[in-house]
Amino acid sequence: MEAGTTPPGMAALLRRIAALAAPTSLIALLQAAAQLLETWLAARQGTAALAGWAVVLPFALLLQQMSAGAMGGGVVSAIARALGAGRPAEAADLVLHAVLIALGGGLLFALLLAVFPHALLALIGGPAAAEAAAAYAAWLFGAGAVPVWLANTLASVLRGGGRHALAARVLALAWCGYPPLGWLLAEPLGMGLAGLGAAFALVFWVAALAMAAVVARGGAGFLPRLRARPSAMLFHRILSVGLVACALATIANATTILVTGQLAGYGPVAVAAYGISARLEFLTVPLAFGVGSALTALVGRAAGAGEWALARRTAWVGAGMALLVTGAAGLSVGIWPGGFARAFTADPAVVAVAAAALSFTGPAFGGFGLGMALYFASMGAGRMKGPVLAALSRIGVAVGGGALLAGPLGLGMEGHFLGVALGITAYGAVTAASVRRGVWRARGIA
Repeated sequence: MEAGTTPPGMAALLRRIAALAAPTSLIALLQAAAQLLETWLAARQGTAALAGWAVVLPFALLLQQMSAGAMGGGVVSAIARALGAGRPAEAADLVLHAVLIALGGGLLFALLLAVFPHALLALIGGPAAAEAAAAYAAWLFGAGAVPVWLANTLASVLRGGGRHALAARVLALAWCGYPPLGWLLAEPLGMGLAGLGAAFALVFWVAALAMAAVVARGGAGFLPRLRARPSAMLFHRILSVGLVACALATIANATTILVTGQLAGYGPVAVAAYGISARLEFLTVPLAFGVGSALTALVGRAAGAGEWALARRTAWVGAGMALLVTGAAGLSVGIWPGGFARAFTADPAVVAVAAAALSFTGPAFGGFGLGMALYFASMGAGRMKGPVLAALSRIGVAVGGGALLAGPLGLGMEGHFLGVALGITAYGAVTAASVRRGVWRARGIA
């Protein structure tokens, strides 16, 4: 801290974090609601269409995770650190670099999933599901990947400037408009599943253009310089955090895929039941993401200013908030797992297995919330080794440890569920261990 200043107390930090977390949490909840309605609309198109939608879903989730939370976190971190260090000109130049990265990311998704949907999707769901998904994927990624990346990246520019509420207002329009437009295109206008992809693309083109207008007018607290010469140093400011975060998002999805593959040997009931259990993680993410996005900006500002004690204190206060909220939600599900499972299926066999899985994983989700919050704080600090080790620990314990518990130690299917719970716990513990004075300290330019 600068001489003569007093570090903010616990109450002041809580107010700062809550003020920034609230609008982002609202958007995350609106997104979750829109995706639940999307599931319902896809199911109305028939079994084949629902299978096609399910094959595309992991890639659609990855598109959002990378553009908003991963590379978006890199953008928030870079801009917040520049502003915290008193370098507004650098923040203005970073906008161009963020937009160029967004264009590259969007075009990569479009190339892989709109140009080659049959070949890629058939590897996961088979030729029939790939055929049902092809037109949907062409609209969703071919027309929608670039605007999604641009809208989420420009929202991250606003968050980097501490304007979380402004970013939320624009994204709220997109997520509120998507379900009714999807229904209109899919059913009255007869596009079927492809109509959902077209609606997604349209609402995000509107969101991207609106977000661009807001940022161009100085909505982030500074005017962007879009004619700046691209700089390797400024690309590194974003990518050193963003690329690592994208890899971590991929590892998180791979953990779920590999555990699902292990459970396939127990039959389709086990796979369906674990799918319900895994949904708890996706429903917990909005609870942690709102706090996490606030921490990226606040910790980034403090780190940029060289106030590392404040950065660590902010991270731990926010992590405590996330731990309480996600822990309470997970514990509730762990105590009453059958009720949660019955919200997704009426099949008694699936409910029974899902309840068994949730009785293990539910109580562990406080650790997931803790790890998620500190992961976003680490992005703000530009200290990503801890989250990398945490992600590798999680996949190792969940997949390797689960196999050991299920096979040699004789726990069977419940061994896999225990492995998942221990993996989540390891993720939180390893991330938390990295947020300490010896790791979070000044080294060169923030």
